[in-house]
Amino acid sequence: MSLRVTQGMMQTQILRNINNNLLSIDKNQTMLSTGRKINKASDDPIGTTYAMRYRSQLNVMDQYARNISSAKTNLDATDTALSSINDLLQRAKELTTQGVNGTNPQTALDAIAEELGQIYNQAVNLGNTQINGKYIFNGQKTDVQPYTVDNAASQSSDDQQIIYQIYDGTSVPVNVTGNEVFGKPSDDDNMFAVLKGLQDAFTQGETDVASGLMDKLTSRMDKVLDVSSTVGAVTNRVDLVSNRVDDLNMSFTSMLSNTEDADIAEVAINLQNGQDVYQASLSVGAKLMQKSLVDYLS
Repeated sequence: MSLRVTQGMMQTQILRNINNNLLSIDKNQTMLSTGRKINKASDDPIGTTYAMRYRSQLNVMDQYARNISSAKTNLDATDTALSSINDLLQRAKELTTQGVNGTNPQTALDAIAEELGQIYNQAVNLGNTQINGKYIFNGQKTDVQPYTVDNAASQSSDDQQIIYQIYDGTSVPVNVTGNEVFGKPSDDDNMFAVLKGLQDAFTQGETDVASGLMDKLTSRMDKVLDVSSTVGAVTNRVDLVSNRVDDLNMSFTSMLSNTEDADIAEVAINLQNGQDVYQASLSVGAKLMQKSLVDYLS
């Protein structure tokens, strides 16, 4: 049994096809204007699911990147302060070596004592180093100044570490404590006590006392170098993880782009083709829909 095609059916089908062509043009125009091939979930449900996963991973990578940046800031500030502290100790050792050789008049010893006093004051300043308004050598009590010029040798820093998570399952300490760097009050090589002891010894002309403090000064220098090595090792680890996070960030960004972004050249071609087809369908439809009952009777 043959199916009878009526004029009304033809007109309905023509209008449906014209509307479909118009929808195709609108879709391509939207992609061209936004640069995205997925502008709503219904455009590509599966692609939308993947895009959501990639965005979630990028958010995680962004948080890790922020943590890494903060960690680097703290570690760099600590490394700079430790380098300055080591320079102070080196200078203190040079002055002590010069002062204990037994050939210096008291005026020379007074000059050495004066400079050692300046070194002591600068050591206290470095012990109170701040980054973004936070004291870096006072453990987790970053809002409390750890040392004062008058009582530095008897003051103890907070011993708690500040831990940053820089990747999944990877956390690192981003600080060292003042007790590690300068020594606890009970340590016989406490930096502040040794420097103050050297200053007093030279002021009083007691070179034998100063000579006895040299080993303690050397001991503290070695400990500062050990702390510097630890900070350097942590910094290297953070740099390695930072490279990994950067690579993953680029990878997820690329996958998100491949999923969501439109090929502009391809979309432009499709849009032009769609417009051509639309114009053709309008032309053909106009001719077919102009026919009347008289045309079929003639």
